[in-house]
Amino acid sequence: MAKSSDFGAFMEKFVLKPSPSPNHLPLAGLTFAVKDIFDIEGYITGFGNPDWARTHSAATTTAPAVMDLLRAGATCLGKTVMDEMAYCMYGVNKHYGTPTNPCAPERVPGGSSSGSAVAVAAMLVDFSLGTDTGASVRVPASYCGILGFRPSLGAVSTAGVIPMSQSFDTVGWFAQDPMILNRVGHVLLHIPDEDPIQPSKIIIPEDCFHLSSIPVDRTAQVLVRSIEKLFGGQCVKHVILGDYVKDQVPSLQHFMDKGNEYQEDNIPSLAALSSAMRLLQRYEFKNNHAEWVTKVNPDFGPEISERIWDAIKVTGEKTDICHSVRTELRNALTSLLGV
Repeated sequence: MAKSSDFGAFMEKFVLKPSPSPNHLPLAGLTFAVKDIFDIEGYITGFGNPDWARTHSAATTTAPAVMDLLRAGATCLGKTVMDEMAYCMYGVNKHYGTPTNPCAPERVPGGSSSGSAVAVAAMLVDFSLGTDTGASVRVPASYCGILGFRPSLGAVSTAGVIPMSQSFDTVGWFAQDPMILNRVGHVLLHIPDEDPIQPSKIIIPEDCFHLSSIPVDRTAQVLVRSIEKLFGGQCVKHVILGDYVKDQVPSLQHFMDKGNEYQEDNIPSLAALSSAMRLLQRYEFKNNHAEWVTKVNPDFGPEISERIWDAIKVTGEKTDICHSVRTELRNALTSLLGV
């Protein structure tokens, strides 16, 4: 199908219908698309690159996340374009083209789950599946003006999903309608259809909101008023997240940049956290894919090529510290949230 009619969102179109059921299914009548990183039986998982597709066989099973949606009554309409090897956030693909952002056609759609976001924004499907390692659902959702959800690590099975960096890889999803986003979430997270639980605590990271160019009276204060209206003000807790992370994650000192410590547009501890995340991400990507990259020497787009070869060259130095950071941060956030 021409790009003008499907916005360049799809890699491959096909129809996978749900199995007939005598029961009412939660996603009956809805359609969805799947990022070309998920296995679907009988189809090659292309990972955004033709050399990958050429050197891999068709999947023999379907990813559990996709199966959950089919069993819940949804119909799959195909696989969507993605950034090569999921290693970019712009949504640009040298080989298959850049999906057109329906919200802003002159701008990129965001990635790496670009086609999945565009398919929803263009109303080609009701919802779609993507993956999010470093914001690959959240960024294209924002760019395309739709809703995107990244659950906690491990909340949705990543079996049958090509790994990028297992410490951060998550299955996420897109929708325009918040009710559909909610229904899909109940299926993927295996949550019973019950009334929402009253939250005991909602954290407002004041320093993070102050980084935005949008005044806090249009962001944080709107959020707080909405929370108070829904749940009352007793559950709202304001924190300076950067200070809390700095105090509770001592291993971050190995990644702190002293030159950024007093910049107004920077939270040093969170910048250090980002540096640790990127290092571990590169190291895990190398372990997953260096053998294939060095053997095949695939054709990558320029920016993708630079990122991938930088990852291939990374050493294991400081990765043990990265794991310490992750453990300390998990404990700190568990304590902060009271879970």
